[in-house]
Amino acid sequence: MSDVLNVLTRKTSLRKACREISLADMEKLSENLFEMIEERKAEEAERLEEQKEKLEKLESLKRQIVESGIELSDLVDSLEGSLTPKKKGTVKPKYEIQDADGNVHQWTGRGRTPKLFQQFFDQGGSKEDCLIK
Repeated sequence: MSDVLNVLTRKTSLRKACREISLADMEKLSENLFEMIEERKAEEAERLEEQKEKLEKLESLKRQIVESGIELSDLVDSLEGSLTPKKKGTVKPKYEIQDADGNVHQWTGRGRTPKLFQQFFDQGGSKEDCLIK
């Protein structure tokens, strides 16, 4: 891509590249470039218009905040609560098993099966046997 850009932005390189191109192809290239330039100008104008509208809305909001007597810190504090994602609660254990040492191990049933539970299941035990009642 940079090679193409280098050729197109330097007159001498462009002149050298155009020696092998017919006049009809050069005219077609010129038309295509002109169309792309016009499209880019329209996109840029649209982007600037959107930016201008956004700034006008911000100014309007500023005026409303000042007129209503709301402090900026109060507004920020009220928004922070709605912007922070809610924490997911912890999941209660669904299964429980006791190992040979008498230690009780619990599992929620989510994620990878713990080794102790997997060994129990491999020996013929079922999840229903481990359910916490």
